[in-house]
Amino acid sequence: MPADRNLSGLESVLGRLDDLDSVNLTILVQRLARERHLLETVFNTIREGILVISRDGVIEYANNSAYQLLGIRSKDAESTILWKLVPDLRRSLNFEGDIPEDVHTGMSREVSISYPEPRVLRFYLVAFHDENPSDIARERFAVILTDITEEKSHTQKQIESERVDSIIQLSAGVAHELGNPLNSLTIHLQLMERSIKRLENDVMAPKLTKSLDICRREVDRLDGIIKHFLEAVRPSPPDLSDVDVFEILEDSIELVGPEMADAGLTVDVEIDNELPIISGDMNQLKQVFFNLLKNAREATPRGGEIRIHARSDDEFVYLLIADTGEGIEPEDLANVFNPYFTTKKDGNGLGMMVVQRIMRDHGGQIGIDSKPGVGSVVTLQFPQKHRRVRMLESGEEQIN
Repeated sequence: MPADRNLSGLESVLGRLDDLDSVNLTILVQRLARERHLLETVFNTIREGILVISRDGVIEYANNSAYQLLGIRSKDAESTILWKLVPDLRRSLNFEGDIPEDVHTGMSREVSISYPEPRVLRFYLVAFHDENPSDIARERFAVILTDITEEKSHTQKQIESERVDSIIQLSAGVAHELGNPLNSLTIHLQLMERSIKRLENDVMAPKLTKSLDICRREVDRLDGIIKHFLEAVRPSPPDLSDVDVFEILEDSIELVGPEMADAGLTVDVEIDNELPIISGDMNQLKQVFFNLLKNAREATPRGGEIRIHARSDDEFVYLLIADTGEGIEPEDLANVFNPYFTTKKDGNGLGMMVVQRIMRDHGGQIGIDSKPGVGSVVTLQFPQKHRRVRMLESGEEQIN
């Protein structure tokens, strides 16, 4: 039976309440209870959060999804004000003064929240009246909450990937164009070397030979820079094998140890428990650690400290690299992984982009927290081998 026919039939019954005897009244109450239970079941099955709020933001109704998304308990919902839970929403909707006219046709806003966990929620809000439409005091608002965290993350990754790919193509083209004149220089230097050998008795021969050696070394150096640059911006897929991530970290620390000592820095390493094996590419992971340790060394003044903390749980291996350096300004922190962004005078802005890319290729994540004048903490999260296998077999996550 159509819903409107049910409703009209119910209204006709409610209009004759005074004429109902106790039996029919009991039947009516049971029917109302069944319909209420049906509606609540339907609303609680929906993935989106559903709220009904007053003009002042007081939550009058919330389904189960809304409780979870906003981190509130059902017993506290009716005494909770939505504007206090999501302060930016009220300001964004311009509800601080007169209610905007747009709300009667529907308004949508996207808001980042940090509790109960970091999420991006889309709020769709529309006004309605359950009684007299002219009664402003009874005006209420239906709010639909949609969790778009994954959608936003996917879109951001896609945009970043497209941007990085375009930069890689441009960089590869520039590197190729630089390689051609370097090859030409190498050929002409070889010709010059042959000519100098014919001037063995000439007093200028030693000086020319020395100048030639300098030129050759500089050409080799430039060629090496181009090769390393291409390897950085266009890394090959990881050659995965069973690796001890802490062993690789120790090798990297030993490699940069002399530079740390020359800079007057101390390195403190702490392990909470024996770290399990992960699947990784040894050379690429060395590049990750080398880049991060180099950044920490360059950011930390003489006498500072670099602390490395390793731990694991049932699913992941974590490495934290902290320094007591100059820190990163809040407005710069969001750009750290962007290509060509750097705060160093002689930096190329590719190191952190490469680190992030390698971590993603390993199914891991990287995060960074920093406070100016205090220092920075970089957190690396690697999936344990057994978890990576499950992810690949189940198809729950694609590792690019």
